[in-house]
Amino acid sequence: MAHEFVILNNGKLETYTNFNDIPEIFDNVIKFVPEVPEPPHTDEQHEEMEQWPNKLKQLIQRELK
Repeated sequence: MAHEFVILNNGKLETYTNFNDIPEIFDNVIKFVPEVPEPPHTDEQHEEMEQWPNKLKQLIQRELK
């Protein structure tokens, strides 16, 4: 499974698999599903997974109000 991020941008749904490809400004976050690897997890995987809540907050702050 890959990451799946769906946003509404100018009235159209756009899907991204790379967080860094998401535009800086858009209408709304529709779907936020980061990939979670099967356990057991490495320390590196834990560090990445711990970042996802903050990345979701970042996206919400980038929504047009």
